[in-house]
Parts: sequence; C-alpha cells; structure tokens
Amino acid sequence: MPDQASSPAADPARPASGFPPSPWRIGVDVGGTFTDLVLRGAEGGLQVFKVPSVPGDPSQGVLAALEKVAQAAGLGVAQLLGGCELFVHGSTVATNTILERKGAKVGLLTTAGFRDSLEIRRGLRENMWDHRAPFPDVLVPRYLRLPVGGRLDETGAELAPLSAADVAAAAETFAADGVEAVAIALLNAYVNPAHEEAAEAALRGRADAPAWISRSAAVSPVMGEYERSSTVVVNAYVAPKVVAYLTALQDRLHQLGLRHPVLLIQSNGGAVSVDQAAERPVNLVLSGPAAGVGALQLYGAAAGTGDLIAMEIGGTSCDVTLMGEGRVPVTDELVIDGYHLATPSVEIHTVGAGGGTLAWVDAGGMLHVGPQGAGADPGPACYGLGGERPTVTDAQLLLGRLRPGAYAGGSLSLDLALAERAIRTHVAEPLGLEPAAAAVGMIRLLEQRLLHAVERISIERGHDPARFTLVAAGGAGPMHGATVGRALGCRRVYIPRAAGAFCAVGMLHADLRQDFLKVFFADLDRIPAAELESAFAPLEREAAAALEAEGFDAGRRQLGRTLDLRYRGQHWSIQVPLGDAAFDPATVRADFEAEHRRQFGHVQPDGALEITGLRVTGQGLLARLPLPDPAPAEAPPAAAERRRVFIDDRHGWQEVAVHAGAGLRPGHVLEGPLLVEEATTTLFAGPGDRLEVDAADNYLLHIGGGAA
Repeated sequence: MPDQASSPAADPARPASGFPPSPWRIGVDVGGTFTDLVLRGAEGGLQVFKVPSVPGDPSQGVLAALEKVAQAAGLGVAQLLGGCELFVHGSTVATNTILERKGAKVGLLTTAGFRDSLEIRRGLRENMWDHRAPFPDVLVPRYLRLPVGGRLDETGAELAPLSAADVAAAAETFAADGVEAVAIALLNAYVNPAHEEAAEAALRGRADAPAWISRSAAVSPVMGEYERSSTVVVNAYVAPKVVAYLTALQDRLHQLGLRHPVLLIQSNGGAVSVDQAAERPVNLVLSGPAAGVGALQLYGAAAGTGDLIAMEIGGTSCDVTLMGEGRVPVTDELVIDGYHLATPSVEIHTVGAGGGTLAWVDAGGMLHVGPQGAGADPGPACYGLGGERPTVTDAQLLLGRLRPGAYAGGSLSLDLALAERAIRTHVAEPLGLEPAAAAVGMIRLLEQRLLHAVERISIERGHDPARFTLVAAGGAGPMHGATVGRALGCRRVYIPRAAGAFCAVGMLHADLRQDFLKVFFADLDRIPAAELESAFAPLEREAAAALEAEGFDAGRRQLGRTLDLRYRGQHWSIQVPLGDAAFDPATVRADFEAEHRRQFGHVQPDGALEITGLRVTGQGLLARLPLPDPAPAEAPPAAAERRRVFIDDRHGWQEVAVHAGAGLRPGHVLEGPLLVEEATTTLFAGPGDRLEVDAADNYLLHIGGGAA
C-alpha cells in the first residue's frame, strides 16, 4: 500500500468553488437505511453526503453516493476517484449474510468424537431463566459435520496421526453434496496446527476441492473448542459472498479511477485491505459500527476528554460504545444472532432502536416500539415510499421536532399528513388516544430503551455514566441526546456537526490494525522477563510482517502488548495492556486489580495471578489531517424561525427557536428549548439546557435541570 500521506492527486482537474481541494480521503458507511459518504480534503474541509441504501446490492448505494459527490464537485467520478488518496469502506454484508441466512453451504471437518460440539454449544443460554427459546439453526447440518481420526493432546503432542482416509472420504462427501466452503476445526489445533494444515493440504490437492477452506487455528487460535469451531464455521459461511462483494467493488472502483487499495473497517475498530480481509472475513461482522472508535478518538480530542459514551442512532438501530480514559475495550466474546465468535471486537451494545423503528399495539392493548424497523424500503410512513406503519421518525415529525419537506440532504421528503395517518390508524385509535399523545408515548418508550442500552455498557461494566460525556450521534441521536443524558446524570452531551455520518467520519481516522494472540500459561510472579520476551517475539514478527505487506515501514507502525490474566481458579480472564517500560509483575498486578475491582467490586489480596494468553496489536499509522479552523462568530445567533414543538409532559407545546446549523459558528451560545437543523440531523435541547458551538465547530450541550 502506498504512503497515503504523500500520494499526489492523480487528476489535475479543479473541483467547484467551495469544494475541499484534493487529495481527498473518502469514507463510506453502508447502513440499513442510508449509505453515508464523508469526504475530507487536504486542508481538513469536510463534506457529508447521504443516499438511500440498496439492501439487495450495497455496492449500488456506494456508487450512487460517489455520483452525488462528483456532481457536487463539478467533476466526473473518474476525476474524483483519481484524486482520492484513501478510500475506507464499512459494510454490513457479513452481518446481513448471517442474519438473513444467505451464506454458503458449509462442510465441517472435526475430530472424531466431537461431531456434535457445534450443536451442543456450551449448554449455556443467553438468558438462564428462559429454557424455551430455541437456539439458532446450526450452520452445518449433522451429515456435513464429518469426523476424522487423529488426535493431539493439550500440549500439541501427537497421540494419533491424522487419518488421510477419513479426510479423503469427507472430501468425496462434500463434493457430491455441492459444499461450497469447508471449515476445519480439530481438537487442540490452537497449540499445534499441524493436523489442520495437513487436512487443508489434502483437500486443496484434489481436483474437486472447494474454493473456500478455513482453518480454526488460522482464523481464531483460542483454547475454547466450541468458540473456535463456531468462529471458523461462520468464517466459511460468509466468505464466498463477502469476499466476492468486496473484490467486485474494489475492481469496479479501480476501473472508475481509484488508484489505491480499498480499506475495510474490522470489528476491532481498525482498517485492513481487501486482500487481508479475504483471509478472515468473519472479522468484518461489526464493520461500520466499529468505526465509531475512530470517531470517538477525534471528538474526544475536540471535547478535551477521554471519557465518552457514544450513542449512535441510525434508521434501524442504536450502537452504544464506551471509551474510558481514551481506550475502547476490545473483547473476544462476540455474539451475532446467537452465533458465538471468538474474534477481536470492540465492545458495542446494539439494540433495535432507531428513526425507522416501528410502533405497534398488541392484542392486549399494550404499546410496543421495536425492535422491528421499517428499513430503507419502504421506510417510515412519512417518506411516502409505500410504508404504512408508524415509526419514531413519524412521531418526531408529528411533534414538530422534524420539519416537513426535504430531508437527508434532499434525497427524501417528509409528509406530515402520512405520518399523522399512520400513527392515528395503528397506534392512537387502538389505544383511544389523540395522535399527538400516541406519538409522545412512542418517543418515551424508545428513549427508555436507549437509556437501558447505555446502562448496559456503562453501569453493568462498573462505570458511572455521570462522569462521562455522552456523544449523541447518528441521524437520530441528537434528537434524544438531551433526554437520555439527563436521565443518566451526564452533565455534557457532545453532538458532532456531522452526527448523521458518525461512523463514516470515524473511518477516516482509523489506523490499520491487526490482532495476533497466543494461548500461553505461566505464573505472573515467577515467569522470567526473558521468557516472556521470547514468547511475545513470534507474535510481533507476525504483526510486523502483516503491516509491511500493507505498505507500512517500521517508522509508520506501532506494536502493543497485552496479557490475559486471571486469579488461579477463575474461568474468565481480563486483558491488561503492557506499557513500554520493562516488564514489572508488581505494576501488572496493580493494573489487573484496578480493572478487577472496577468490573467485580473486589480483589483477592496476594492472590496468585495466572497468565492465560498473549496478545500483540499491530497498527499501521496513517498521517493525521489538520482539523479545520473555522472562523469564530461575529454576530449573535439569529433563529431561522419559531415553530410549535412538544417539549415534554411538564412543559407541553411551546413555540421554540429553530436555528439553521449553517448560521451557527464557534462562540455562539444558545439557551433551550430549541432546535438546530443540520444537513444530516436535527438537534433538540430542552428547557434549562445550554448549547454552545465549540472551537472544533461541533455542539456541546450542557444539561440543565429544567426538563422533566
């Protein structure tokens, strides 16, 4: 990969006046409702574009967004891409492949005696009190989960050789049944991958070999046999569709003029090239939402704090991410629609709560909001695209918080009459309410759901949300930030001006990242520093080689070490990052105990600490762009209009000031209640709240106590 910091623009064409100069960086986030594109110029200027997503073919949304940008720049798409030095993409293709059960036909090679481990799982339920909810269908039916002879012990020593005859027989079954992808998950392969490598070689050596073969030790070298098997099966399940989509999109962009590789956001919050992602596409299941890490780092610097909670609300869902002391936790425990994945992922809690979330009344007369959504097609009733059921967007429009007419940069139009009819028919009349009262109930239920989502990732993780700044992002986030922040006890809510493209902005600030791990057992207080150094060395060489293959030399890459630690006898481990200083068991113990106390409320004084794993994170550092330096306000802010808006039960309907975001500059301070209309979002502040535009040209809302 070329050095993005120094690559010149390929096309000398000048964009239209007011458009940021090249070379450009482009981030594209394909969501359930909208495809967001963010372009940042060489001098830091930012442009945001939104087009409706195309669920059947996400690439159409990407190309439509590029057409819209090129038109705004007064250039052709080829000229736009020719002047692009960095193109980063976040895609829901991997996630949707799982959710829609549209993956490949997979066969599984497993150690004899462990054929049913994938279906037995661990015998655990997400809700221990719910014994009736069925587990999701196993992605590999039993007749395609084929056992092979051969066995390694827990140290990796061979107890019995791999049965070549069993592998050959399984290959014949797979070929006869039209298996498209094979997953190999053999016992203790995380210690010694020799048997898995031999099985893969035998499969690839056949004329009828499947195109896709995944090994558990290469995809997820963790000790848990079920988690490792589940992860490699999902990798094989999504690979044909995901890799085909990404390869085709990259080829198309190159044909149109892009000169650099397309980068993809992974579940760990970092970027990776298409070529490297193709080896482990399972790492893309949180591609998109995980880009919020880059956005939090950007806005944390602007807000002057490393303690942030992002509440990113789009059309379909709300993604909540916590950053404490400048660090977003990474976990290996990821569950997607009931399937367990042991792959490095930022901790994101997602709930079905967005602008397109549907409201409905059950047979008992109870109002519900979500988790179902209207999606991009047909969308909320007020879009006029055929949707008839009411959504949260319809409720906001009816309550005056959204303006009828052009919406989302002009790509849609909001119809108040359609919103009122949907709410009246499906919510108000069944409940015996007026439409406005029904809309209030819809908003209240959604905000309670949002509150619980933030509490799940803060209070339940040992964090007091009151000490954090809530970042209200996504197209719908700024509408709910003040209410949710007040309920959490937060004193500040930070609202990016480009809130509606939060993840796309984050993509432009995400370094490349690769994670490498190794199961390793040792006593923390007894292991010699030299032995630990020797254990980390192979992982660091692997990380450095991966980054070098991406075009990052030693001066532009950064390696970080982490220990997995637990008290002897515990089941779960805690990740403790190691600094640059020499290894000191006392310092590591202190860091472990601080985290253990935060998570569990106690420590074991002088308890024996056991190392269970080593991790190395390799980052390819992209050059940072200068942030724009907007001119400060020269005159007091003036409202564009006043509009009748429902505030809350205590304050009822009021005429409130409605400001155009384009007219607000750094230094402006406003008192609520008020609305601010931006190109991609609308901000709502309640009575007693104070809104200021900070030096970074974003909004900082100081929560007051005036609203109920």
